[in-house]
Amino acid sequence: MKLKALAAIGLLCAGAQLSAKTLNVDIDIHADQTGPVINKDVYGQFAEHLGRGIYEGVWVGEDSAIPNTRGFRTDVLEALRAIKVPLVRWPGGCFADEYHWREGIGPREDRPTKVNTHWGGVEEPNSFGTHEFFEFVELLGADAYVNGNLGSGTVKEMAEWVEYMTGDKGSTLANERRANGREEPFDIAYFGIGNEAWGCGGNMRPEYYADLYRQYATFLKTPQGKRPKFVASGGHTEDTSWTDVLSKNIDSNIDGISYHFYTLPNSDWDEKGRAIKFSEQEWFKTMERTYRMEKYIRANVAKLDENDPEGNIGLYVDEWGTWYDPEPERDPGFLYQQNTLRDAVVAAVNFNIFHQHAERVTMTNIAQMVNVLQAMILTDKEKMVLTPTYYTYGMYKVFQDATSIKFNLKTDKYKRGDKTVPGVTASVARGTDGKLYLALVNLDPSNSADIDLDVAGANVTRAVGQILTADAMDTRNTFDAPETIAPTAFESDLDDLTIPAKSVVVVELK
Repeated sequence: MKLKALAAIGLLCAGAQLSAKTLNVDIDIHADQTGPVINKDVYGQFAEHLGRGIYEGVWVGEDSAIPNTRGFRTDVLEALRAIKVPLVRWPGGCFADEYHWREGIGPREDRPTKVNTHWGGVEEPNSFGTHEFFEFVELLGADAYVNGNLGSGTVKEMAEWVEYMTGDKGSTLANERRANGREEPFDIAYFGIGNEAWGCGGNMRPEYYADLYRQYATFLKTPQGKRPKFVASGGHTEDTSWTDVLSKNIDSNIDGISYHFYTLPNSDWDEKGRAIKFSEQEWFKTMERTYRMEKYIRANVAKLDENDPEGNIGLYVDEWGTWYDPEPERDPGFLYQQNTLRDAVVAAVNFNIFHQHAERVTMTNIAQMVNVLQAMILTDKEKMVLTPTYYTYGMYKVFQDATSIKFNLKTDKYKRGDKTVPGVTASVARGTDGKLYLALVNLDPSNSADIDLDVAGANVTRAVGQILTADAMDTRNTFDAPETIAPTAFESDLDDLTIPAKSVVVVELK
């Protein structure tokens, strides 16, 4: 059936103005042709011991005046539950390869204070350790991704941590866990053997790391049914050598290879770009940089297809997101940055890329959950604010474990100079509730997009869902104005579908 839909006037109440020029977009949906399932873990989060990401952001302690549930911020818990966080990665990141797990167990008053040499040189009290992490994810209803210390640790240390967490017999380590308050073994969904071995995790060559991985993985033993998926530390940005070498040289005890890529507007680590008050040129450079994710994933997947044709190894994008220059009034080592409509669009663009590679990309973790980089939530003592990125996760939660639907998309380009990105990207999937969902993202900050839909295999007449957009490119929520931007209702008959500039739309086709 030929479908064109026009969003009802008045429902674009976030205030974006349709411009005189429109992008032309054709989407042919084959609702009766399915692809791979979009693993819920694509919507994973990352919580590192960095700045105020853990302390104040998540953990305040039972004696805090900030309302808490057994020491965890109640407002943060409730907000994260609302977007159905499926997976949390901890304790790093670079911090993982200097973290010694024994320092984070037992009575908190007896735990040693260390200095976090990676992030700000601040004191690390180890108040949030193994037991606190698992209690946190269990309160969220999420799964656990634990990153082990290969860089400054030992095989023995890592193997003993795994036994401490998963042991079900009467071993000394399992009994120590019980004495510390946890009778039943913890459930670990993923276990990372080191992090960024090419850099902060040890400055290694992939060949050397591959041998170390094989050694360490040999001794990570768990009871029947408790084995996590083991993750090798892979490459970053345009480099595919790590994926290539690891998938060639590790032939057992491996379920996925990690991959990291950050969106820096200027593609320059010394002058990354501003989080707010940026120009359209910086908006475009942000979109051009983030859309490289598609090319980089495709290149890494090609290496996996060549070396692992059976499809046993996943590509886990376990660090991604925007990274801007530090705010001048804050500690640069805390990586605290504001979060705007631009970040929401970046998140949605990446979701759509991950969905297109759902067969291999079965887990990702945005950096990071609270108060760090592209955060879901910002806090200031007792105050909390939800970011545009948070709302994008909430809109896209219908895609968790959804079955992708085949579609073809042709779109006008968004261009500046000799560089271009798609004007619009999309996802189509059938949710676990049986409903047909369409996501649309307009990357162009000035021009609306006219969507021409051709849907085969389903009798649909309306689009019902939500839209996230605003007048200004850097629209954001602040502690003084925490409700400046949020999703609003979107509903129309399927006659003409026009989405405004710089917008994220998720609808059910019904």
